[in-house]
Amino acid sequence: MTDETLKTEEALLIGNTRKDMRKFNALYLKYIQPVYRYALSRIGSRAEAEDAAAQTFLAALEGFPRYRDNGHFAAWLFSIARRKTMDHFRYFSRHTELQDSTPSNDEDILQQAERKDRLAGLMAQVRSLSPDEQELLRLRYAAELSFAEIGILLKRNEDTVKKRLYRTLERLHIQLEESND
Repeated sequence: MTDETLKTEEALLIGNTRKDMRKFNALYLKYIQPVYRYALSRIGSRAEAEDAAAQTFLAALEGFPRYRDNGHFAAWLFSIARRKTMDHFRYFSRHTELQDSTPSNDEDILQQAERKDRLAGLMAQVRSLSPDEQELLRLRYAAELSFAEIGILLKRNEDTVKKRLYRTLERLHIQLEESND
């Protein structure tokens, strides 16, 4: 789908919800997975990420009448998700880490161990990034936001967001190559 098609679909969903708040379910279904993945990437616990995602949608539902439809619903929704995950850390001071809990039936135990080692190395490199760089990676890859949406959310130019992400990825790539030598 093109960006225009997605914007048109989103505008239709927003318009329908404005007429009948029960139609908010369609927006929920469209965004629950990206919001959950974003919360999980920040919090690390499935149960707590589910709770943060639920709180995000509850706040969005309550605040929807005040939402100004400017074509940036995802940025608005993820600004709520960011606040809800930050609230989590205000109440629960704990170290977060993404866990690879996806079992694989196709790999033997040695391949699984090697994959876990590579993932651990990558996660260590990601944790060494600044909080702003980590957030940029979460918004792009866990939340699957576009550069434009991230720019709006972070109040930065779209090109600046793109350059920062690509520089961060390049630095990560170099660090991983150096750690594997």
